[in-house]
Amino acid sequence: MLKRTFVVMLALALMVAFSGFTVMAETYVVGTSAGFPPFEYIQDGEVVGFDIDLMRAIGESQGFDIEIQDISFDSLIPGLQAGTIDVVAAGMTITEQRAQVVDFTDPYYSANQALLVKEDSGNNVTVLFGDNRLAVQTGTTGDLWVEEHLQDTGILTGNVTHFDTFVLAVQDLINENVEGVVLDTPVAQRYAAENPVLMIAELVTGEEYGLAVARGNTELLDKLNAGLQDVIDSGVMDELLDKHF
Repeated sequence: MLKRTFVVMLALALMVAFSGFTVMAETYVVGTSAGFPPFEYIQDGEVVGFDIDLMRAIGESQGFDIEIQDISFDSLIPGLQAGTIDVVAAGMTITEQRAQVVDFTDPYYSANQALLVKEDSGNNVTVLFGDNRLAVQTGTTGDLWVEEHLQDTGILTGNVTHFDTFVLAVQDLINENVEGVVLDTPVAQRYAAENPVLMIAELVTGEEYGLAVARGNTELLDKLNAGLQDVIDSGVMDELLDKHF
């Protein structure tokens, strides 16, 4: 009788102990740079956009939560290396140089570069040549394209202004401090739809975007790739594309 009473009391104690116990989902810090609409931008004080919705969908698929951290684009890879962020979701192009220091998921979006000029300025693609002024976002593939194809070759002899965000670059264009801005095509299209600027040329670069993790973090990389494939197979990716583009 004593043994049976002890077993019952132990069972009750375990029920009480575990009644308030909840398994918490793992949370990953997602670094982004919220001046890149429609991929990431600020709306009503909150970071929103295609990449944010994509990360939430992947998290839902793989059973983890996300926390968004908005920092400058050129601080994203150092953030991964320092361990202050776990994932980069920022419309980041997969390049050989970046792949030497971080690991990328499978590609999830393809894009080219484009040229913006101010509306009614009369400017055209010739702003890429000679003594003209351009603006780019620091560390982006647009920045690298201008450096490699225009500055290093001597095609462009004017100044290139670097900004932490494309918001500032486009504002400089509107203020007529530069003649053109080079940036990713889908982002150029978004800015042209909402500001007095025109997209007048597309530069075919064949870029592919990927999510990035710290080099060697295969566990998280596998989760992201599995979630990305699930988002594609389930039709959620098509829904997100329709929503944001």
